[in-house]
Amino acid sequence: MSTVDNAQLRERLRTARLVAILRGTDVDATVAAARTLIDAGVVTLEIALTLPDAEEAIAQVVRDAPDEALIGAGTVLSEADVERAAAAGAQFMVTPTLSASVEYAVAQGIGVLPGVYTPTEIQRGHDLGSAAVKLFPASALGAGFIRAVRDPFPDARIIPVGGVSVDTVGEYLAAGAFGIGVGGPLVGDAATPGGDLAALAVRARSFVEALHGA
Repeated sequence: MSTVDNAQLRERLRTARLVAILRGTDVDATVAAARTLIDAGVVTLEIALTLPDAEEAIAQVVRDAPDEALIGAGTVLSEADVERAAAAGAQFMVTPTLSASVEYAVAQGIGVLPGVYTPTEIQRGHDLGSAAVKLFPASALGAGFIRAVRDPFPDARIIPVGGVSVDTVGEYLAAGAFGIGVGGPLVGDAATPGGDLAALAVRARSFVEALHGA
């Protein structure tokens, strides 16, 4: 697999609509959780660089993933992070803020989802050429914020992250969210040693069903 540019990432996200966020503590557990998610139909994943040896986890998941899967790196803070994530096989980048890594990824032709919180940051993220923007933490703002901000920015591609549950998927999408990003409510303890992969598969299928229902 190779990196995707922002136009490609935008179209892939338009179809997938769900990004699973794995912020694990162990490479083997993270890889196992990623494989479980893919098998359950969640094919767009973000593996956080906060994981020790995250590059190894990314490389293993990318190596075994089917063609329809899209594997990205999260918590990409710097130009060096972009380089090491891409070298490991990450196809797109996710940042917590509008850091220097965003402009660098765009300049390198790599799709990126920058973290934003305000209308100004939403506009800036799109002006930089990103595929979409990651609204974080969405739980502090709610679906109503997305609905309101899309009045002046009707073409904004906003992916809420942080506190999105299976019960609020429909609410966020109805408000105009481009997709959703889910970490803990989906992954749970599965990316840690001894995590419950069977429970992860059940949660993953529930999120997929919620998306289809919305």
